[in-house]
Amino acid sequence: MYDTVLLPTDGSDGIGAAARHAGTIAGRFDATVHVLSVVDTRNRFESPSSGLSADAWLDAERERAAEAIEATVAELPDDVSVETTQREGVPKSEIVDAVTELPADLVVMGTHGRTGLDHYLIGSVAETVVRESPVPVLTIQLSEE
Repeated sequence: MYDTVLLPTDGSDGIGAAARHAGTIAGRFDATVHVLSVVDTRNRFESPSSGLSADAWLDAERERAAEAIEATVAELPDDVSVETTQREGVPKSEIVDAVTELPADLVVMGTHGRTGLDHYLIGSVAETVVRESPVPVLTIQLSEE
């Protein structure tokens, strides 16, 4: 039923819960978990007061994405096949694009469960992926563990 499970990560606290679900599903179906982290390139900035150039900021974001992948992979069972990818762009778009490019059979991703003004101001990557993904999306409420 599932050959490839896509597990997007931004390194948020609680990502282990989503990784455990993805690992359990992958183990049951002998599937590969594909861990993906997206460097959000919309946030590039250059500010004399920040002390970071746009290039330095992007390099830091790339490092953050690599660390997110590493931490998420560490949460997966050792007997599960794992592949990793780091992409750059708008996270919700890159995740949906990755579904068809892999191709993935299932997306397992965390959600912070924000509502009200926080949801409006921050937006929801998970909500967009649920609406636009051509495959099922399992969302896991992330909380600090």
